[in-house]
Amino acid sequence: MFKIGLNDNGEVAVSGRLDAAQAEKAQEFLDTVTDNCVLDLQGLEYISSAGLGVLLRTHKRLMGSQSGLELVNVNKHIGDIFRYSGFDKLFVVRAAQ
Repeated sequence: MFKIGLNDNGEVAVSGRLDAAQAEKAQEFLDTVTDNCVLDLQGLEYISSAGLGVLLRTHKRLMGSQSGLELVNVNKHIGDIFRYSGFDKLFVVRAAQ
Protein backbone atom coordinates (compact mmCIF):
# COMPACT_ATOMS: atom_id res chain seq x y z
CA MET A 1 0.00 0.00 0.00
CA PHE A 2 1.33 3.43 -0.99
CA LYS A 3 1.36 6.27 1.53
CA ILE A 4 2.58 9.85 1.30
CA GLY A 5 2.31 12.56 3.94
CA LEU A 6 4.23 14.71 6.38
CA ASN A 7 6.13 13.01 9.20
CA ASP A 8 6.85 14.43 12.66
CA ASN A 9 9.97 16.20 11.34
CA GLY A 10 8.02 18.07 8.65
CA GLU A 11 9.51 15.90 5.93
CA VAL A 12 7.45 14.22 3.24
CA ALA A 13 7.43 10.50 4.08
CA VAL A 14 6.82 8.04 1.25
CA SER A 15 6.21 4.33 1.78
CA GLY A 16 5.10 1.36 -0.27
CA ARG A 17 5.29 1.23 -4.06
CA LEU A 18 5.49 4.41 -6.12
CA ASP A 19 4.44 3.12 -9.51
CA ALA A 20 2.13 4.22 -12.33
CA ALA A 21 -0.96 3.39 -10.28
CA GLN A 22 0.17 5.75 -7.48
CA ALA A 23 1.94 8.44 -9.52
CA GLU A 24 -1.08 10.74 -9.71
CA LYS A 25 -1.66 10.58 -5.94
CA ALA A 26 2.02 11.35 -5.30
CA GLN A 27 2.06 14.19 -7.82
CA GLU A 28 -1.05 15.79 -6.32
CA PHE A 29 0.55 15.77 -2.87
CA LEU A 30 3.93 17.03 -4.07
CA ASP A 31 2.26 19.80 -6.08
CA THR A 32 1.31 21.36 -2.73
CA VAL A 33 5.00 21.68 -1.75
CA THR A 34 6.28 25.19 -2.45
CA ASP A 35 9.72 25.27 -0.81
CA ASN A 36 12.74 23.02 -0.30
CA CYS A 37 11.47 19.52 0.27
CA VAL A 38 13.04 16.62 2.12
CA LEU A 39 11.60 13.27 1.03
CA ASP A 40 12.07 10.48 3.58
CA LEU A 41 12.14 7.30 1.51
CA GLN A 42 12.78 4.89 4.37
CA GLY A 43 9.54 3.02 3.71
CA LEU A 44 9.75 3.08 -0.10
CA GLU A 45 9.90 -0.48 -1.41
CA TYR A 46 9.79 0.17 -5.17
CA ILE A 47 9.81 3.06 -7.62
CA SER A 48 8.95 2.78 -11.32
CA SER A 49 9.75 5.13 -14.17
CA ALA A 50 6.39 6.82 -13.49
CA GLY A 51 7.50 7.45 -9.89
CA LEU A 52 10.84 8.80 -11.09
CA GLY A 53 8.91 11.13 -13.37
CA VAL A 54 6.94 12.47 -10.40
CA LEU A 55 10.16 13.24 -8.55
CA LEU A 56 11.71 14.86 -11.63
CA ARG A 57 8.68 17.08 -12.35
CA THR A 58 8.56 18.17 -8.71
CA HIS A 59 12.28 18.88 -8.60
CA LYS A 60 12.17 20.94 -11.81
CA ARG A 61 9.21 22.96 -10.54
CA LEU A 62 10.92 23.65 -7.22
CA MET A 63 14.20 24.58 -8.91
CA GLY A 64 12.33 27.38 -10.68
CA SER A 65 11.98 29.03 -7.27
CA GLN A 66 15.54 28.23 -6.14
CA SER A 67 14.40 25.17 -4.16
CA GLY A 68 14.61 21.44 -4.79
CA LEU A 69 14.25 17.92 -3.46
CA GLU A 70 16.53 16.14 -1.03
CA LEU A 71 16.05 12.39 -0.74
CA VAL A 72 16.95 10.84 2.62
CA ASN A 73 16.92 7.35 4.15
CA VAL A 74 17.34 5.80 0.71
CA ASN A 75 17.81 2.03 0.93
CA LYS A 76 20.31 0.18 -1.27
CA HIS A 77 17.73 -1.07 -3.79
CA ILE A 78 16.20 2.37 -4.37
CA GLY A 79 19.67 3.94 -4.37
CA ASP A 80 20.71 1.53 -7.13
CA ILE A 81 17.71 2.64 -9.21
CA PHE A 82 18.75 6.28 -8.77
CA ARG A 83 22.33 5.45 -9.78
CA TYR A 84 21.31 3.38 -12.84
CA SER A 85 18.96 6.13 -14.04
CA GLY A 86 21.42 8.94 -13.33
CA PHE A 87 19.01 10.56 -10.88
CA ASP A 88 21.72 10.51 -8.22
CA LYS A 89 23.29 13.36 -10.23
CA LEU A 90 20.07 15.42 -10.12
CA PHE A 91 19.10 15.09 -6.46
CA VAL A 92 20.85 15.18 -3.14
CA VAL A 93 20.57 11.51 -2.13
CA ARG A 94 21.39 10.38 1.40
CA ALA A 95 21.57 6.66 2.10
CA ALA A 96 19.76 5.05 5.01
CA GLN A 97 22.02 4.57 8.04
